Amino acid sequence: MLIKKPDSIKSSEITSESVYLNRRHFMRGALGTAALLATGAANAIPEYEVEKDLPIYRGPDWLQQKIRASERNGQYVTDEKLTPYFHVMSYNNFYEFGTGKKDPARHAQDFNTDPWKVEISGEVGKPGVYNLEDLVKPHLLEERIYRLRCVEAWSMVVPWVGLSLGDLLKKFEPTSKAKYVEFTTLFDPEQMPGQRSRFSTLEWPYVEGLRIDEAMHPLTMLAVGVYGNALPPQNGAPLRLVVPWKYGFKSIKSIVRIRLTDKMPKTTWNQMAPQEYGFYSNVNPAVDHPRWSQASERRLPSSLFNPNRIDTLPFNGYAEEVAELYRGMDLKKWY
Repeated sequence: MLIKKPDSIKSSEITSESVYLNRRHFMRGALGTAALLATGAANAIPEYEVEKDLPIYRGPDWLQQKIRASERNGQYVTDEKLTPYFHVMSYNNFYEFGTGKKDPARHAQDFNTDPWKVEISGEVGKPGVYNLEDLVKPHLLEERIYRLRCVEAWSMVVPWVGLSLGDLLKKFEPTSKAKYVEFTTLFDPEQMPGQRSRFSTLEWPYVEGLRIDEAMHPLTMLAVGVYGNALPPQNGAPLRLVVPWKYGFKSIKSIVRIRLTDKMPKTTWNQMAPQEYGFYSNVNPAVDHPRWSQASERRLPSSLFNPNRIDTLPFNGYAEEVAELYRGMDLKKWY
């Protein structure tokens, strides 16, 4: 099985050598001993000790408290080792801050994410502009350990903290006309140097989309944290989408707008190069990118002498959970 219950996972199996995994103290913030015993210590997310030469972004107090009170969801874990903290923090695609893998960590540290508002619009009964705090606080956050597969054929295993996108969308009462969900990233060239670069090949703001059943699927989440703290700016603070069976560019970062619509959204990469980046972009080792094979991937950390290459799995290993969504579809045509 690719998804395991927490009592079948040994900590040594999911922890890389460069990340030290310590159990949370039994009294965490407002949670007393009795509350912890009621919820079960086995579900408490670990206390991650992080590299001290990298900044730690803890976000606003209310968010950090929510993250500290979260628990690991045992339905969404993997027996693979976590990608070291350093690589998750410093190896990113976030073109708003530059096209190099290290550019986001270098250029995003002063990115202001508090306060943050998200507009909910389109085919919903309760549209409006909401403070991030009002969107997140009603939900019990949870840690999920997901594989992340980039279309560039590298991959990670990441401990996200967040909430179910479907649970959030239900609160806004989608109408029967809602067939797709469109997401938009912040447009702020003053804070995001990539958006004002004359060498940029993308149209801003960045837009992504899902079919409504993909958005409502239990695996789909909105992440507000990673490695037990709030999302750093380079990882998509303060709110990013995580869809683990799709290529990473589908997991849009720094979301400011969620619009439900009856039409397929015009997404950024699909508009720029439709022959290379389909709307669905499900991980599929049988469908190559026009410029490289997708049959295998480079699992970080890797190097020239230790490429750490592994076979790519259909739907990134989540076929049992999501293949039914695409029954009858030609996945080479609808790539």
